[in-house]
Amino acid sequence: MNAPTPAPQLLPEIKARAVPPALLDALLARFGTQFSTALVVREQHGRDESAFSVPPPAAVVFVQNTQDVADAVKLAAQFKVPVIPFGVGSSLEGHLLAVQGGISLDVSRMNEVLRIDANDLTVTVQPGVTRKQLNEAVKSTGLFFPIDPGADATLGGMSATRASGTNAVRYGTMRENVLALEVVTAQGEVIRTGTRAKKSSAGYDLTRLMVGSEGTLGVITEVTVKLYPLPEAVMAATCSFDSLADAVNTTIQIIQLGIPIARCELLDANTIRMVNAHSKLSLREGAMLLMEFHGSPASVQEQVEIVQELAADQGGQTFEWAATPEERTRLWTARHNAYFAGIQSRPGCKAITTDTCVPISHLADALLDSVTEAEQSGLTYFLVGHVGDGNFHMGYLIDPDIPQERDTAEQLNHQLVQRALKLGGTCTGEHGVGLHKMGFLVEETGSGAVAMMRSIKQALDPDNIMNPGKIFTII
Repeated sequence: MNAPTPAPQLLPEIKARAVPPALLDALLARFGTQFSTALVVREQHGRDESAFSVPPPAAVVFVQNTQDVADAVKLAAQFKVPVIPFGVGSSLEGHLLAVQGGISLDVSRMNEVLRIDANDLTVTVQPGVTRKQLNEAVKSTGLFFPIDPGADATLGGMSATRASGTNAVRYGTMRENVLALEVVTAQGEVIRTGTRAKKSSAGYDLTRLMVGSEGTLGVITEVTVKLYPLPEAVMAATCSFDSLADAVNTTIQIIQLGIPIARCELLDANTIRMVNAHSKLSLREGAMLLMEFHGSPASVQEQVEIVQELAADQGGQTFEWAATPEERTRLWTARHNAYFAGIQSRPGCKAITTDTCVPISHLADALLDSVTEAEQSGLTYFLVGHVGDGNFHMGYLIDPDIPQERDTAEQLNHQLVQRALKLGGTCTGEHGVGLHKMGFLVEETGSGAVAMMRSIKQALDPDNIMNPGKIFTII
């Protein structure tokens, strides 16, 4: 194994900009009880699920409509003060931290489903609508929204981070599923990108520019996304393996054969133990694939038989089915709670999490070597993966009071990402860059590409007030 490259600096130097009292007075006058400078409120909006510790924003504005957002941004722009959008705070990479101070715009009260167009398979929502809320709103139409990052994230946050999740292998990511946006720019102007049409050749693709921009180019105030018909038949299954390699090789064969599996999740034995303890389950403690199949009864049965045969050839055992909605929900809830199962397995710990994505043919190389390094480090860790699309997540559990453990975790993260990049992959499959992956962006895309991104940022946000200090630094 090659000697590891030194890990990059974790955080840029924190240089909080002063927030003039005149701005706070103006915000209070405009928003009244929707505005708060209370420490407990600011602290709530100054942390996420990352392990970073950063001072909170100077104030929080609870916006309720697009005009609120536009007015708040115009006031902040007048004083050149940063604006940081906030949904539910489920970010893992420090996206919403006030590294340069400023005000937080909480969009959670912008939670209306504005328009359901069942005949066109689209829906338009405000940014504070969560994925579970959306699916509850459209279930009577026989449609659903498939993007499932695990956390009950907001559609605005999912668009901003280009989220994906467990269903991405069949339904794609937010990039493929967002049709149109309403965005408030750094000048407080309201613009619309895209339409409800399935395709367009009209001008620059501003929708794709905003999707994944992590709040650095504007504040999303409406999102139009695709919906899909609920499948006629759904079957979930678990299959255990004696080794991670066997589970990964089964996944590779499933994808290379073109089997239209809807979900294909990997958990290692270590993570299964944590999930069993947290969710009161009795899953076999070995490497496990958790799969789901969608389609007609006949097509689902055909998919299941082929996958079962492939798994058996790789030593798969204890193939167990979950056919009822209740059984499937229990399994997927346990999978989605893997992060919290890991956290609870070591009281008082923090999780240094990372994700990468590689071409499916290199999945075994990337994943198995990363697991070996984690085991050799002595740190407690968990592993979950949307392995059907080559994406997996490692969580290293550290004592925040022991700097050596944090250093070890970050070194493991660095080695994992370096490996993914060498294999033609990416430093982040779905978490986004935020703060944590800034050091890897140049390595992945090249200095010229980052310079182009920086030019776009400076053209659209010349005063650098939109979530500054994320993705890259402004030189």
